[in-house]
Amino acid sequence: MEIRKLDQMFDVLKQREKKRLVAAWAVDEHTILAVNDAVNMGIVEGILVGDKKTIESICAQKRVDCKQLTIVDVDNDVAAAAKAVEMINNNEGDFLMKGLLSTDRYMRAILNKEKGLMNPGAVLSHVTVAEPKSYHKLLIFGDVAIIPEPDLAQKIQITNYLIRVANFLGIKRPKVGLQAPSEQVLPKVQSSVDAAIISKMAERGQIKNAIVDGPLGLDLIIDEESAKIKGMKGEVLGDADCILFANIEAGNTFYKTVVKLVHSELCAIVMGARVPCVLTSRGDSERSKLYSIALAAMMA
Repeated sequence: MEIRKLDQMFDVLKQREKKRLVAAWAVDEHTILAVNDAVNMGIVEGILVGDKKTIESICAQKRVDCKQLTIVDVDNDVAAAAKAVEMINNNEGDFLMKGLLSTDRYMRAILNKEKGLMNPGAVLSHVTVAEPKSYHKLLIFGDVAIIPEPDLAQKIQITNYLIRVANFLGIKRPKVGLQAPSEQVLPKVQSSVDAAIISKMAERGQIKNAIVDGPLGLDLIIDEESAKIKGMKGEVLGDADCILFANIEAGNTFYKTVVKLVHSELCAIVMGARVPCVLTSRGDSERSKLYSIALAAMMA
């Protein structure tokens, strides 16, 4: 089944065995309600790591039944992140979620060389799945939050992550657009050169299970009319499933535009660790966090 709307993930998950979610420093309303919704829907088992009194107080205010959630009492955010990662490593949970703690503290726990969730040589990257109201299907893109200036090797890894997420969503051969300032290959523009190399690698089978094209301006990636006006042809043009952004400035600006200006629903996870790790902004909606839980559960 190809998932074309974020809500459809719930239908798929209800037919599968429930995964165990471990939420680090889950002391905020949005996280608790999102986890509780996922538990009520029957798609996960919820474990909240954080200050027990705060969690129970929020549960009481919002009429959440604490008995259906497991609460692990930890009194600060750094310790909560470490405990959540420890639980994953001890096979007490299947995937991780960020609560109210900052991204750098969450990532520090994941990246810890002795007690974290990384295998040697792995690359962490942020993948977002959005449902833009003005686009005809889901858009999967990265990186918008972790790697500021990905080099060629990192971009290849990110491209493979995007393809993997698309495959889990039922898209067998996703169309990947490699974003750059222009469709022309410009030797002095690194994003253009990298995109040309990755595109050629895909053409020769070094990147599999996808149709990859680039360099391409964003207009060509998502707007078929722009491609017609410029006289360009290709399977990706105006019909991309995935977008590899040139750098974090481009990706993060697109992410925030999709959320704040276009008012789109989305979900996001970190890939590259041994388990999926939910990473949404502290300001993201409860619904976005619920969708992120569903995406991580799909891939756990």
